[in-house]
This record gives sequence, C-alpha cells and structure tokens, in this order.
Amino acid sequence: MQQTFCHLIDGELVPGRRDFEVVNPATGAPFARCPDATREEVDAAMGAAARAFAGEWSRDEAGRRRTLAAMSEALAAAADELGRLVCLEQGKPLAQATGEVRGAARLLKRYAEEPIPREVLREDQKVRVTVVRKPLGVTAAITPWNYPVATLVAKIGPAFVTGNTVVAKPSPFTPLSSLALGAVLRPVVPRGTLNVIGGSDEVGAWMTAHPQVRKISFTGSVPTGKKIMRAAAEDLKRVTLELGGNDPAIVLPDVDPAQVAPRLFWGAFTNSGQICIAIKRLYVHERTYRPLVDALAALARQVKLGDGLEPDTELGPINNRPQFERVRELVDDARRAGGKVEVGGAPLSRPGYFYPPTLVTGVGEGVRLVDEEQFGTALPVIPYADVEDAVAQANRSHYGLGGSVWTADVRRGEEIAQRLECGTAWVNQHIDTGAFAPFGGMKWSGIGRENGRWGIEEFCELQVVSTRLA
Repeated sequence: MQQTFCHLIDGELVPGRRDFEVVNPATGAPFARCPDATREEVDAAMGAAARAFAGEWSRDEAGRRRTLAAMSEALAAAADELGRLVCLEQGKPLAQATGEVRGAARLLKRYAEEPIPREVLREDQKVRVTVVRKPLGVTAAITPWNYPVATLVAKIGPAFVTGNTVVAKPSPFTPLSSLALGAVLRPVVPRGTLNVIGGSDEVGAWMTAHPQVRKISFTGSVPTGKKIMRAAAEDLKRVTLELGGNDPAIVLPDVDPAQVAPRLFWGAFTNSGQICIAIKRLYVHERTYRPLVDALAALARQVKLGDGLEPDTELGPINNRPQFERVRELVDDARRAGGKVEVGGAPLSRPGYFYPPTLVTGVGEGVRLVDEEQFGTALPVIPYADVEDAVAQANRSHYGLGGSVWTADVRRGEEIAQRLECGTAWVNQHIDTGAFAPFGGMKWSGIGRENGRWGIEEFCELQVVSTRLA
C-alpha cells in the first residue's frame, strides 16, 4: 500500500510542504500523514486545471469518453488497495469499503457512455435552432468523510464527460483514499485535467473563492454549504450543493413489524448512520409502536460493532471525535428532555469512536435529536395516531433530502410519499437511489441535482445556436 501520500497537481505527485495526522477511528490513533496544501499549491492546481481546460480537453468529447473508460478500469484494478484505505480512515467494514470503490469504478464507466443532451428546437428551409451544452471550466469538487471515493467520483464523472477540469479536495478526516485515487488515475488522465489536494477547511475556503473556479460541487453540512453560497455569489460561480438531511420514515399501521424491522434498521444504521439519506426520524403508528420498537431493539443488540478490518464486523465506528461527541451529546440531551433509551445510549469501553445503535422513545418536536441531523447511531422513534399529523411533523423541518412511507398498500404509500417535502421519496425502502436517478434535496438540503443527465446539466451552460439557412 502507498505509504507516502501526495497531492496530484498538473500531472505530478507533489509531497507538499506541510502535513497533518490522519486518525483511524477504530483505534482513535493516528496512522498516516496527509499533505496540507499551501495557498501556492492551490494556485498551482487551479492554474493547471485552467490550462488543461483551454486545450483540446474541452473540445474532444470522444477523447474524454476514452479517458473515463480507462479511469474506470484503473480504479477497478485498485479496488482492494483503495478499499483498505477507506476502511482505515473512514471506519466502515472492509467489504463495504471495497464495494464503494468498485461501485465508483462502475459509475465512471456509466458516465463514459452517458450522452450529453442536445436538442433541435426548429429546423426548416429557413432556420435551424439548436440548444447545445458547453462546459463551465474549472470545477472545485469538495467531498465529505462518509463516502470519500464514491462522492468524489460522482463529481469527476459528469465534470469530465462534459469537458470541465477538476480540482478536488477531500475531507481532512478521510483524505488518503482520494489522494491515492489521484495517484492511481494519474497515468490515464491528461495532465492538469484532474488535480487532487489534501488540506484543512481553510484550503476549501481558498478554493471556493478562487477566481479561476467557475463551478463548485460540494457535499457536506448545511453551515458549510451556506458559506460556499456566499463565496460563490462574489463572482457568480455556479454551485451544486448536496447538504444534510433529517429524513423521516412513516410506518403505517398495516405493516408487519417483524417483517419491516430489518429494513428500517439498516435504513437508519447502515455505515453507522453516517449517510445523508439515512432514516433520522421514525414515525410509527401507535397500534404497532411497541412491537416495532422491540423488534428494532433486538436487532440493535445483535449487530456486531468492531474494527472494519475484522471479518465479522457489521458496523464500524463513528468517523471522527467531533461527530462521536455530537451523537453522545444528542442522546444525553434527549435523556434530559425525558426521553427513554431503549437500547444503546453509551459509548463502548474500548479505544476508538464506537457508539452502539441507540433507540430513543418519549421524545418529539423540540428535542434536538428529533429536530437536528444526528448523522450517527441514534434514532428517535415517535408515535402518532393520525397519518395527517405524521406527514405534518415529517415536513416541519428545514431539511428535505429524503423520506419514506412503509405500508402494505403500495398505492396509498405512493400517494403519501408524494406529499413529503423531499428530493427522494421511497415506499417500503430507504437509502437506495439508483445510480442514475436525480439526487438532491429541497429546502436546506441543497441546490441542484447529481447523477445521470440531471447531473450532467449541472456542469454545463446552455447555448442556443441559431442559423439562417436561406
């Protein structure tokens, strides 16, 4: 495995002039060092991306598609190496980490084949009017710590196929897999088209304010998203913001608690709850409330927490100490507000940031665990008597990323799901988005969409070409 991690700037691996420690969340101890970009290194990456954009790259669609296909093959070949890095720095089980990398490789292949929309609005003997898509230019791609490889590739793919160039910065909590990805892809990407730099939040601020950036694609928290909006407004940079969620799931009284409990459990706790579209609030009809709480608690007691490198681990740690402390704080606050912890509720007595799956009852609106996004292994379970009230509570939130309805009556479930104020509404499932369905949120959960043709549009300007023929 690569032990020295470097920036990728203008086709070269650059060790960097300064660095910082990266912590393994399963042990709580540093295990590697990451280069921390200086302002001069940010400028160098931006300059390289701007020069590459000004060359053949933005005009050679066939060449870009060949590059994406080669990137897909290179990433797939390095899946085991990169997956182990994801496991070490992010904490998820090794099989899931490797699966993340393999899925990212498949996504690059899909973008290599995805058409760029082009429409002819009018064509007759006198005139032809065509709408074409043009690339924006240098893209700043800033990614989070929960799915470091998948979220980066989800930005590189549409940016590349449309002719943009990329300067990427991963989260300082999980930078190594992205830097290693840059090293893996270096032999197959044209010089300067892809630049990957490590760094703190300060580096991200330099990137979003940089005059050579024309597009910002960010996945992360709402407060940071708002800061990026303010920075982008200065020179009207285009933005795509995939921000937080506080996803509700509404369980109707006609379900079998034993049947839906496993899907609800993993809808809430996959990746230790560190998914923007995980279930964050669970509304259960009072008729099935207690049986479902008991079924979920039984699953929580059975699940195996541990180091992601251990073969029987099902859930890893919380990724970083600030997030670990936040989960603990929200559960403690719910207790003080009168909530009852049905299972979990205290960190494990071992090194690392392990907080077990925790169910809290006896809480509702006005309690932080319900009102805020916890992004971890804690779930409030809230009873309701009237589905209209459940829908109203679900929608009474600044967030609007995802939501779900669980019922034996699929048609009714779809009707209720469409009343949820969210970008993705599921019936009898949660989290699964499909690689090329548009993904994004309403309200504070973001601006724009990722994936498929909708994601491609985010990296383009529209141009009308109007030609007089006679």
